[in-house]
Amino acid sequence: MCRWLLKKETIELITSDYYRYIGTTASLFKMFRFTFYNHCFAYTFWLRIAASEKSLICKIAKKKLNKLSIKYGLQIPCETSIGYGLYIGHGIGIIINPTAIIGNNVNLGQFTTIGANNGKAAIIGDNVYIGPSVCLVENIKIGDNVTIGAGAVVVKDVPNNATVAGVPAKIISYKSPGRFINRKWVKYNY
Repeated sequence: MCRWLLKKETIELITSDYYRYIGTTASLFKMFRFTFYNHCFAYTFWLRIAASEKSLICKIAKKKLNKLSIKYGLQIPCETSIGYGLYIGHGIGIIINPTAIIGNNVNLGQFTTIGANNGKAAIIGDNVYIGPSVCLVENIKIGDNVTIGAGAVVVKDVPNNATVAGVPAKIISYKSPGRFINRKWVKYNY
């Protein structure tokens, strides 16, 4: 796969996602090779290409993405606005509404749902950890450096630096904001 086939921004998004998994940058070939070993990164790799390119490689990416979506139950539409450094942990059963906005350095746990019945879905800030089996319901705002505990159902806005848990989710702490976000991507890494 050659650099001239992809836009610079797409390569940077893929590189930022790879950095979150490995902690280093690599050539596009090495990142492509890593897709055979990690299905979560493979999903983000093909998602980034399918979302930004209007060429033959886009058609290939959409077919690959569709196969991975069916195999692992991952439904992240190409139209979803996703920042740098997306990390999918134990990628299975994740459903995201296309109107969601996801910031930089966000971790998505297995069985996460970001949905909306009417209107827009959640807006998620930077450096946010979303644990397993979390539901973000409707048009809510999740601040920066937030940790959302496993099984939480978030129905209200969450301020910066908070840790929330429970059904419905409540703030339980302001200690150690964003503590589960490892290998944060910053623009100068590239």
